[in-house]
Amino acid sequence: MEQDILAQPMADDELDSAKRRQILDGARLVFLAHGFDAASMGEIARAAGVSKGTLYVYFASKHDLFESLVRNQCRLTAERLFTLDADNHDVADALRRLGLSFLEAMLEPSHVSTVRMVIGAADRQPEIGRLFLASGPRAGWSRLAAWLRVKVEHGELAIEDVDIAAQQFLTMLNGSVMLPVLLGGEAPPPRERLVYVIDRAVAMFLAAYGVKP
Repeated sequence: MEQDILAQPMADDELDSAKRRQILDGARLVFLAHGFDAASMGEIARAAGVSKGTLYVYFASKHDLFESLVRNQCRLTAERLFTLDADNHDVADALRRLGLSFLEAMLEPSHVSTVRMVIGAADRQPEIGRLFLASGPRAGWSRLAAWLRVKVEHGELAIEDVDIAAQQFLTMLNGSVMLPVLLGGEAPPPRERLVYVIDRAVAMFLAAYGVKP
C-alpha cells in the first residue's frame, strides 16, 4: 500500500507550488548576481530551468516576480520565529528563546541574500523596500510588542512604549550579529556567540524594563 501511495503523481496544486519554488530559486540567483535592473526574464527562465513562456504563466513581470520572492522569504522567515507564549512567566527565558530563533532566521543564507537584493533595488523600486519593511521587520516588532504589552498588563515588565521596546530588543540582536554578515561578508558566528549576544541583550533589556523589587 505504501509503495502505491509513493508512486502516485503529485496533484496539480503540488506541481504548481513546486514549479513556483523552482522559478523563485532561479530568480534569487539571477537577482543576487546581477541586481534587479540588469536581470532579465530570459536569464531567470534559464536559471530556473523553464521556458520563458512558462515563466510568464506564473509571473506577469520581473517586478511581480521580485515582489513574490520578497513576500515568500518574509513568510518563510516568519514561520521560523518562536511563537511567544503569554502564559510563560519566565520573561528572560522567553526572550532568550525568541532571540535565538530570530537570529537563526536572520542568518539563513536565503534571508541574507534577500536583504541584499532589497537594498540593491530599493533606490529604483522603493515599493519593494516598503513591502519588505512591512512584511519583515515591522511585522516582527509588532508581534513582540503585543507580547510585551501583555507582560506589562500582568505586572511582569514596566514599559511605557512597547513598540519602541520591541524595536530596541530586536535591533540589539540584529545589529550585533547581522550587519557584519550582511555588509562585511563575514561567516555567521557560532551558536555559542549567538547565545552570548542574546544573554547580554536580555540582561540589558531587563535592566531597563524589568520590574524593580
